[in-house]
Amino acid sequence: MKVIRYLLLCLAVAFAAHVCTAQAQDAKGCKDSPLIGRFPGSVITGCTDKAFDGYSFTVTVEKQNKPKRVEGKYFQLNYNWPSRTASKSQVVRNLNNALKTAGYTFDYDSGDYGDFTVHMGKTWIMEEVSAGGWYRQTIVVEKGMTQEVVANAAALSGGLTGNGHVIVNGILFDTGKADVKPESAPALQEVAKLLKENPTLKVYVVGHTDNVGALAGNIDLSKRRAASVVQALTTQYGIAAIRLQPYGDGPYAPIASNDSEDGRTLNRRVELVKQ
Repeated sequence: MKVIRYLLLCLAVAFAAHVCTAQAQDAKGCKDSPLIGRFPGSVITGCTDKAFDGYSFTVTVEKQNKPKRVEGKYFQLNYNWPSRTASKSQVVRNLNNALKTAGYTFDYDSGDYGDFTVHMGKTWIMEEVSAGGWYRQTIVVEKGMTQEVVANAAALSGGLTGNGHVIVNGILFDTGKADVKPESAPALQEVAKLLKENPTLKVYVVGHTDNVGALAGNIDLSKRRAASVVQALTTQYGIAAIRLQPYGDGPYAPIASNDSEDGRTLNRRVELVKQ
């Protein structure tokens, strides 16, 4: 029994040394994701870590492999695996089994070819293993983009003067909901400042949507969102209701193509239109 324990200890020490040697060669500033470790002996050659980005994951839909665009917290790692001592099939099956054991749902699996997509809740992972001795791991934790740029009152005034209408960035709603989120306060403050600095100015508050879903539902949603913005400006910022008129335009006035998520994001907006 003592001999067996000694052998196991020796193996554990050797494995740890092997892992530490590989990690010492990693690209500067890169480290494994806490969600899944590396194949033993692999070295990180590069990494990308972004607060928000998107990736098209391969998924199987009705027997066809199609991309699914997921946006959110983005993390990608590139590894070189030890091709002298391991086979591609060994790498693929190790990564595959690790994710199965962790309880991830498989949305696409090419088998020994080396590509597969899994998800758990809002976390999506794609592994792409090459026979050339490298593999890429892409992870996106799904979330909506935070609008961090808010137009100030002067910019809003310039848009109304020059074009008769202006988009108000930073007014936020949950998906399918009409309640103005608390994070919208900075944008609403700038709209209120604009109106207080121009006491004769009257505006239409116009809600817009993308084209996803039923037309009637989008029209209704855009009306309710516009009305919520008006209510916030009147009750929280003291703007006279007579100066604001809500209007819902639904998907009828896109400013970008609805064929992409980026375009749909731009089309979901609130505008001020000079009366």
